[in-house]
Amino acid sequence: MTFHFANPSAFQLLGLAALLLVFALWRLKRGQDVFQKAFGASRINFLAQSVSWSKRRWKIILQCLSLAIMILALARPQSGESRQKAKSEGLELALVVDVSSSMLAEDVKPSRLGLTKQELFRLLDQLGGDRVGLVAFAGSAVMLSPLTVDKGALKMYIESLSPNTVSTQGTEFRKALGEAELALKRGGLDPDSESNVTKAIVMVSDGENHDEKVMETAGRLASEGIKIFTLAVGTDKGGPIPMRDDHGELTGYKRSKDGQVVMTQTTGKSLEQLAQAGGGTFRYLTFGGSAINSLVADLDHLQKAQFESTEVTNYQENYQIILIWAVIFGLIELLLGERKGEGRVWRGRFEPQKP
Repeated sequence: MTFHFANPSAFQLLGLAALLLVFALWRLKRGQDVFQKAFGASRINFLAQSVSWSKRRWKIILQCLSLAIMILALARPQSGESRQKAKSEGLELALVVDVSSSMLAEDVKPSRLGLTKQELFRLLDQLGGDRVGLVAFAGSAVMLSPLTVDKGALKMYIESLSPNTVSTQGTEFRKALGEAELALKRGGLDPDSESNVTKAIVMVSDGENHDEKVMETAGRLASEGIKIFTLAVGTDKGGPIPMRDDHGELTGYKRSKDGQVVMTQTTGKSLEQLAQAGGGTFRYLTFGGSAINSLVADLDHLQKAQFESTEVTNYQENYQIILIWAVIFGLIELLLGERKGEGRVWRGRFEPQKP
């Protein structure tokens, strides 16, 4: 049988209780001295003849003792020990989607971004009641939806994705992961001592990473139980980036400063490395392919593996017994008066007192 405190930092408050006791007793003594100087020793015996200074001291002691016991309860003393398997509470998933202008390339049909939307719809249909959030990124990242079970709302957000969703262009994997981590920690469930929540990030992109620190971020997230799965969209051959007007009509293709048509290619190398560092898997996203089905199987396997390997330790809480003593001492303090038991002596009350 073991005994320990679940919140030992609460003991720091005991010093405050001791200071309050010393201060209160000092104030009581100082009040007596001031009272005696103001009225003199002969009058003080008459004016305060019914006051019990010892009872006042005991009331202060009982108040501070009750406070100290409540602090002890706040430290949560626990005894005993039992071990059991954690129960699974489902999946919490952050979808991280690249919306840089290169995602408009049409080397896959209807476009890289269009294919991404279609495949993410398939993913949501297979996830059931799991909680899912959405982050869009390019040169910056923005959380479009916190974790939710409302798949209809998520599909509306996904359908609205475009390069205009974010303020700057580029491919910043680290910013995207940071926003996804925030979504999982801010909107996720805090698992209790008997539950286990599987957290994961799914990133879809056609870009390459140029920030070496992103691998450190991925490794840290994996060590905290947040696995990273990546999906590459696009081809090695690549394609030009179309430019369209407000009506969706093609007006040309994006060109470099020297007037050459910009060709964007997808190698998937950085995404594969990111998945390896994040403890997940990497796949290419293709129309009608098996990438989404395989991803769902990976997530399901991850959830079951965490459920089977997670064992929690339960302790018996003992703070209730301690709080009872705090209440007892508090009631004694309330019932304890400040007057002497024999009452006031009325004889000679109006007789002049000797100076």
